[in-house]
Amino acid sequence: MNVRAKSTEAPDNLAARIGRWSARHRRKAVLGWLAFVIAAVAIGGAVGTSTLADEDSGVGESRQADQAIAAAFPDESAEEAVLVQSAGPEASRRRLRAAVGATIAAIRDEPGVKAISNPYAPNGAISEDGHSALIEFKIAGDDEVAGERVEGVLAAVREVDRRYGDLRIEQFGFASADNALTKAFADDFRKAETTSLPITLVILVLAFGALVAAGIPLLLAISAVAAALGLIGPISRLMAVDEAITSVVLLIGLAVAVDYAMFYLRREREERAAGRGPEAALAAAAATSGRAVLISGLTVMVAMAGMYFAGAPTFSGFATGTIVVVAVSVLGSLTVLPAVLSKLGDRVERGRVPVIGRLKRSGRESRLWGAVIDRVTRRPLASLGAAGGLLVALAVPAFSMHTALPGVDTFPRSIDVIRTYDRIQADFPGNQLPAVVAVEADDVTSPEVAAAIEAMNRRALASGEFHGPASVRISPDRSVAEVSLPIAGDGTDERSVAALERLREEIIPATVGAAGAQASVTGITASNRDFNDVMKSNVPYVFAFVLTMAFVLLLVSFRSIVIPLKAIALNLLSVAAAYGVLVLAFQHGHLSGLLGVESTGAITSWLPLFLFVVLFGLSMDYHVFILTRVREAVDAGSRTEDAIAHGIKSTAGVVTSAAVVMVAVFSIFGTLSMVEFKQMGVGLAVAVLIDATIVRGVLLPAAMMLLGERNWWLPRRLRWLPRVSRGESAPGSEPTAPVVPAERSASRAGSWPLAAPARRR
Repeated sequence: MNVRAKSTEAPDNLAARIGRWSARHRRKAVLGWLAFVIAAVAIGGAVGTSTLADEDSGVGESRQADQAIAAAFPDESAEEAVLVQSAGPEASRRRLRAAVGATIAAIRDEPGVKAISNPYAPNGAISEDGHSALIEFKIAGDDEVAGERVEGVLAAVREVDRRYGDLRIEQFGFASADNALTKAFADDFRKAETTSLPITLVILVLAFGALVAAGIPLLLAISAVAAALGLIGPISRLMAVDEAITSVVLLIGLAVAVDYAMFYLRREREERAAGRGPEAALAAAAATSGRAVLISGLTVMVAMAGMYFAGAPTFSGFATGTIVVVAVSVLGSLTVLPAVLSKLGDRVERGRVPVIGRLKRSGRESRLWGAVIDRVTRRPLASLGAAGGLLVALAVPAFSMHTALPGVDTFPRSIDVIRTYDRIQADFPGNQLPAVVAVEADDVTSPEVAAAIEAMNRRALASGEFHGPASVRISPDRSVAEVSLPIAGDGTDERSVAALERLREEIIPATVGAAGAQASVTGITASNRDFNDVMKSNVPYVFAFVLTMAFVLLLVSFRSIVIPLKAIALNLLSVAAAYGVLVLAFQHGHLSGLLGVESTGAITSWLPLFLFVVLFGLSMDYHVFILTRVREAVDAGSRTEDAIAHGIKSTAGVVTSAAVVMVAVFSIFGTLSMVEFKQMGVGLAVAVLIDATIVRGVLLPAAMMLLGERNWWLPRRLRWLPRVSRGESAPGSEPTAPVVPAERSASRAGSWPLAAPARRR
């Protein structure tokens, strides 16, 4: 039968002490938090965020080449091209030539335009059918200056296009494409930001049934993200971050801050519904959910720190940003949240929504999850086999995963400049995605080195894997020659990779290398290959660090060797299943129509590792929260089997609500136009959905039921571990006692420090 096990007083752990101080000094806690957020935002705005330069964002040999070219040509120029195209017969070629002349005349006097090439000059770019001409030129200045100057050039080209209505005259290049893509990115992220907040609020209203209670997690999340972005400013002065850091921080910050606030707030409401006084309810929430937030936050930060071992500057920036926003979210959850709840008291229920509010106020366990858990606990072996088999089947396609860096083929074809690129590639293959060789020597114009560069170009063109003409640019001090060789293929396919390998392994060593010069290759193909190589060599270190540290944290927190091993196994299984869904959806293209994207045959190179650390960290939120509740019931006198059912049923509602928030926010990214963000959004949403349903609702209870008391097994030689899970009882607090259908087990493996044993009533 159901019995109420009288528990000890609220344990006095670190989270409980912080929560108690905040409740007693709520004015200081709230004003201190506001001052912290405002100061962080002000400092960040004053200092600014230092982002990675293009030449510093790569890895391996391609990064070396990028840095050599950037240092040799400090007054960088953006390369641009205008396509003049006619679909007409031979008679239209005169008009084509006239349009070319008009275009050159129009752009010649624009600020910064230089080195204009006439396609009708010797070695000019005229298509084989004579219907297309390519005018190539450069715009002087760094990225920012070139981005401003290119707008005038684009306007001039559009004016010529209007005058020659029967021809197609359009522009593509680094500056013009960067402007168009920047606008597309900005539109995408604006859509994500403006959509995610109201959707999150709606889900929170459904979860709590009251507007005030729903607004608290959202306000905490917004303030935590704002503070984190501000703090990243001065940190980035020591270590530059990727320009996508804002989106990553928003994504992770919104997810974890809302989760932590929901866990805390829901527990406080449950304690009040069970008859506890306001102070005792808040103390219980601080000691239990607050402790779970602390453990979960540490685990998430450890997982994010794994990205430092990836060997790529982009991942280091992502690690810094995510660690900062999780740390700030934990700090806010443990300090300002109990202060606000102490001030509001039962007024947190104000703004109650009809029907939903009455249902939420009942505090009953989820009927749906109750039915699922009852069936799983009755047939744990069959449930484990069915759910595990499903996830293994989903994970199988992951073994055929192919990765590639985002390239032009991943950009949406709705952008005009990308369609122009496709037309240029059709008539002038490889022209806009060359392999770029940085040749370094004391004097690259010396007869020996110059002859070697010419020999390299001849051998490359003779191989059939590169297209002409090759272009050579010499630095002012003659220490670097930049050689551009239009490469075969689309830049990321097998043909391009084969061409790159031949250039690096055969052509360069036999020519430039033999002349004593140093040569390194960059470009889309080289950057992609180097990035994949670095990932393959460093991923084992990332996995080893994350898994080891997570194991240690959970081992110390729960004083069990089984709990961390099981958690790691379940998390890896859910991540693998998410990988498999990604491969099916994007690489194999089975969901191309539904997602509104054409398959590129690859998954974005940075995504698998990013998904692993993020999902491993986020999934620990649910795992720690559920296991804390199970362990609490065991400590209150329940048998492990009964505690499992009670712990998962009592947390199912909040875990489901938290997961729905995450899935909704991540799914928004799946609707954006860029393929890499679609992949990220779908991957995160699928993994969280799998984790919150199949893993936490079926696999976890089934595995725990099969293990029984062995869940808490701790070898004798590890009993020296510090008892950091609980402290002594907090004086003066009322007891918190979960209702558990249980008869206390005669003995339990392992130990869990308590102030006093539980008694049956």
